[in-house]
Order: sequence, then C-alpha cells, then structure tokens
Amino acid sequence: MWTLSKRLKLSSARSELEAVILERTAELQQLSQHLLKVQDEERRKIARDLHDSTGQTLAALKITISFLQESCKKDPASLAIVSEIVQLADQASEEIRTMSYLLHPPLLDEVGFACAAKWFIEGFAKRSGIKVNMDFTNSQERLAKEMEIALFRVLQESLINVHRHSGASEASIRFQYEGDAVMLEIRDFGRGITERLHTFAGSAAHSGVGLTGMRERMNELHGQFDIEDSGNGTIVRAAIPLRGYPINRTFPSRACSFPAPSERAGA
Repeated sequence: MWTLSKRLKLSSARSELEAVILERTAELQQLSQHLLKVQDEERRKIARDLHDSTGQTLAALKITISFLQESCKKDPASLAIVSEIVQLADQASEEIRTMSYLLHPPLLDEVGFACAAKWFIEGFAKRSGIKVNMDFTNSQERLAKEMEIALFRVLQESLINVHRHSGASEASIRFQYEGDAVMLEIRDFGRGITERLHTFAGSAAHSGVGLTGMRERMNELHGQFDIEDSGNGTIVRAAIPLRGYPINRTFPSRACSFPAPSERAGA
C-alpha cells in the first residue's frame, strides 16, 4: 500500500518534472524567437548586399556591353551575340532586384506593412496566376516595426503555402483593425489542409517549419495564430493586440509606389 510519505514524494517529483518541462519549453520558445529575429536581420542584410553590390556589378556590366555593341555594329553575327548577352544581363538584373525585394522589401521599412503587402500580393498574383482579392483598412499611421515584420512574414509564408499546396485558383486577403487589435486573414479556395491541421494542433516539433515560425512570431507579440479548414479551402488568421506595441509615428504611412516584380521570380 502506498504510504502518505510515498504519495507526497511522487507528487513532489511530478511537480518538479512539470516545472522542468515548463522551463525547457520557455527556453525553446525564446530560442525559436531569437532565431526568427536573426533570420530577419540576415534577410535584410542579404537583400541590401544583392541590391548594392550584385545589382551595381550587373549595372556596370551592362554599361560595358553597350560599348561593345557599338564596336560590333559592322559585324552582324557578333552584334547578335552581344545583344543576347544584353538580354541575359537585363534578366539577371531584374531577378536579382526582385529577389532582394522578396527577402526584405524596402517598402516595409519606408511606408509600412499595408503598402509592402499590396506590392507582394500583386507580384504573387502575377507570378502564380492565382487571383487574389484584397480588403485592406486604410490608415495613415504605422504599426510598430515588430508587428509589421511579423504580419508580412505570415502573409508571405501563407501565400507560398497557397501556391504550393492548395491547388486554388483564387484567394482573398483581409487586413483590418478590430477593436484594440489588428487582424490579418488569408483565405484560399482550394483543397484545404485537414491532415496538417491535426499536426499543427499538436507538437510544434512535428508541424511545418513555416507554420511553427508563424505561430512563434505571434506568440512573441502576445498575439493569436489560427488555421481553419473551411470545407472550401483554408483560412489563416493572425491577430496582434495593439496594447504594448504602439503606433509608429516616426515613419508615417505614405502613398505606395510599387517596383515591378519579375515574371521569373519564385512565388
């Protein structure tokens, strides 16, 4: 028979184990959130290097080729080869520019989430052939930097999933201020992800890296992240409370001016 002493020891051991599990879980969440921040900074750095270094190298190459074209005008065969090189240089320059923008769009820093999101959605629709309807709340004020980055990454990852997994020909994006929070909803009208929903509801270690990253971003901002199988596609919702993350008045919202996305860049 169990004695009172044994029961107390077992209860104490369970409490200690639960405390250790909670502590380790918190440490893993902090590590995951730190890795996401490092990833964002690395994306920003690579984007800047692509634009400032590789982009400038390609620009210099095009200038050099233009002089070569002049010297080849009397030789049609050589001129045709040089012209082909010009086209390849133009294509590479456009793809490098688009890749840089997709890694970290300057619009996100310059004019905020709504403008960067609209640019990304228009480019995504053009590249993927998926029709995307947008419903965005008009606001003259910026969200906090952390919120804008988190929302943009959720949008980016969700649309990539729509393109890769849903089989949808149409999607809709809604961004609204609801009470004291902002809410982003991405809905597709494809085949849904019922099986992956069960995995997502369980251990984060077994869910997709993208889904886990989106959930961790929302956790860090005390927000909420949900995925729903609507029976006619998938709905992703991300909500972040405005309390504790004030409006960014340093960089007010301005009119959007979209760079042209490359046809050949990945969705």
